[in-house]
Amino acid sequence: MSGQIAALYRHPVKGFTPERLSRAELSAGAPFPGDRLYAVENGPSGFDPTAPAFTPKQKFTVLAAIPAVAKARTRLDEATGLFHAEAAGVGAVSADLTDEAGRAALAEWLTRLLGEAAAGPLKVVHAEGHRFMDHPRGDVSIVNLASVRDLEQKIGRPIDPLRFRANIYVDGWAPWAENQWTGRELMVGWARARVFKPIVRCAATHVDPQTAERDLDVVKALYDNYGHMFCGIYVHVVAGGSVNPGDACTAPAAKEG
Repeated sequence: MSGQIAALYRHPVKGFTPERLSRAELSAGAPFPGDRLYAVENGPSGFDPTAPAFTPKQKFTVLAAIPAVAKARTRLDEATGLFHAEAAGVGAVSADLTDEAGRAALAEWLTRLLGEAAAGPLKVVHAEGHRFMDHPRGDVSIVNLASVRDLEQKIGRPIDPLRFRANIYVDGWAPWAENQWTGRELMVGWARARVFKPIVRCAATHVDPQTAERDLDVVKALYDNYGHMFCGIYVHVVAGGSVNPGDACTAPAAKEG
């Protein structure tokens, strides 16, 4: 059962706009390139950039807690290194997030955008080599588009796959087949990866990424229809290689016996 990579996305700042990529280079033992490099503290989180460690997502400005985060339209310009953000009513900001002043400028802009929805004070945090993942070992995330379509059919309404904030979206696999692949290996483009675990979904998926409205209880829909709260898988890259839309994403071979 061979699938095909439909799209690639990174999220340079945790919780904010997914950025579509034309290609990516996966490295063994590494997370998805350019993904979750920064996060925005929603009040003191305890994160120490001199000794970075996994910090629960509830400490940051994420969709699960603050749907208004989706009002921001953001992008990282590779050529200039500037992070651009804009939203209706608060204008735009461009900031160099490698610089303390740039991080402060983005935090001030977000304070105006989120208002009382954020506990604050807001602060952009970063540490060289650290990623702000939802799971401490969630290196690369993959969503099976057939599973999303199956859920759509069950609930009778469309679901934007970007609600699931994956790095890689795959077409061509059987719906929900990925939930049985823990510990098995698959090819992802020209890279090889081992499935770590299914992804347990949270209230972030309830927010429409286009309207910033909490309009659908995806977690309840998953549990009511399938008896689980999974959508997507985390994988660990075991052999690096390039990945491109249109590349094969081969499901693990069937187990013998």
